[in-house]
Amino acid sequence: MSAPLSTPTHIAPSSAALAADGQHRTYEVRTFGCQMNVHDSERLSGSLESAGYVRADAGDEADVVVINTCAVRDNAAGKLYGTLGHLKSRKDKREGMQIAVGGCLAQMDRDAVLDKAPWVDVVFGTHNMGSLPSLLERARHNGEAELEILESLEVFPSTLPTKRDSVYSGWVSISVGCNNTCTFCIVPSLRGKEKDRRPGDILNEMRLLIEDGAIEVTLLGQNVNSYGVEFGDRQAFGKLLRAAGEIEGLERIRFTSPHPAAFTDDVIDAMAETPAVMPQLHMPLQSGSDRILKTMRRSYRNAKFLGILDRVRERIPHAAISTDIIVGFPGETDEDFEDTLRVVEKARFASAFTFQYSIREGTPAATMPDQVPKAVVQERYERLVALQERISLEENQRQLGRDAEVLVSTGEGKKDAETHRLTGRAEDNRLVHFEVPAGSETPRPGDVVTVRITHAAPFHLLADAPGGAPLRIRRTRAGDAWDRTQTESCAVPAPGAAAPHPVSLGLPTLRVGS
Repeated sequence: MSAPLSTPTHIAPSSAALAADGQHRTYEVRTFGCQMNVHDSERLSGSLESAGYVRADAGDEADVVVINTCAVRDNAAGKLYGTLGHLKSRKDKREGMQIAVGGCLAQMDRDAVLDKAPWVDVVFGTHNMGSLPSLLERARHNGEAELEILESLEVFPSTLPTKRDSVYSGWVSISVGCNNTCTFCIVPSLRGKEKDRRPGDILNEMRLLIEDGAIEVTLLGQNVNSYGVEFGDRQAFGKLLRAAGEIEGLERIRFTSPHPAAFTDDVIDAMAETPAVMPQLHMPLQSGSDRILKTMRRSYRNAKFLGILDRVRERIPHAAISTDIIVGFPGETDEDFEDTLRVVEKARFASAFTFQYSIREGTPAATMPDQVPKAVVQERYERLVALQERISLEENQRQLGRDAEVLVSTGEGKKDAETHRLTGRAEDNRLVHFEVPAGSETPRPGDVVTVRITHAAPFHLLADAPGGAPLRIRRTRAGDAWDRTQTESCAVPAPGAAAPHPVSLGLPTLRVGS
């Protein structure tokens, strides 16, 4: 099988992007699922804008609605078809409206999408996101639905034009696909075997982001620390972190998600010795029972997992570690679940994404005997959530009185308007809501503020200024870039407001719309 192309993908202007009156047709992309899907949606948006579409304003009905689906959770299909049912009533009243469905669920269900929702115009998979503009054009021209699902990746998604959601922080994929065989996971069959991008391409994309104003980058992969498997370098990921740390202007590097079985000490060393790598680690546990881990085909055991955490904390004492945990995997006994609770207590996670096991057709776990009754799963889930909330609160209370460097963000503080606070992420990725005292300068999204933590809750920290002292603000290139986007959109700068961002390509050989 040939390697996916890594040269820039050109998206030609499409006649379907223009309405009969010559106006550009509008689009909206709705994203279900993980960070990988969020980043894929940036590629879909970039491809559409390169073809001539324009993003619909918030609250407006778009001419084209794209749904980027997830197939991991059991309610994924219900969420999709419920959304499609709602969109049908809109489409019936809006002449020329098109609906496209892509992503993991489209890759898995294929013809089922059109069978259940024949009003959908385009169905495409995980391997051909760049085909969306041409598929929309063909569907409009032919007056019938277009279905295109490729079995393997032909072009790295990173080569597609990108409409970034943020000017101060960006995602960068280092690989696609996965070589693991976890019995609960459908992802490898939908995204294929792992394909690694060349280090130079990754670093060039990161430099482009920095040139555009970003100061934070998150490296993405289904299993980031197995990066290098294709070119035979088991230490490639640690080397990539160190090389990224040399990029001038890049202040914060994060990554998600590693796999405990492949997590090596050279990566810990690179994290500890590269100042730009943030003191944060997301390390999926899935279960604290060795027996269940074996059934899951997770090739590590809880002693190895806890040993990794010990070594990380030895080198990076203030590291905040988060995790994923599945409750109620087939065959899980009360003793197995108690093992999970014991490991969670020992691990002292800053936060955890907890999931009730749900059957995914096409996975080995779907046909395993001893499926755990829903009521039992629910009871265990509630106990786990209560335990983790207690631990999260205790770990957050340890932050009281500490100074935190907070990168100001948009859209993360849902109550900021009510509380007259702003929100951002500390270096360890904890969510911090902070007060802007009367008379203080107001930071922009992308600026960095130094605040003292005054209150802790399980899911966030507060930093109020009892004495009314002005904020300590470091104005950054990222804040300047945010200002520019406001000017370009003829908007008045206002903290917390979203702004349009240019379409760019993740490689320096071609810039689109910049």
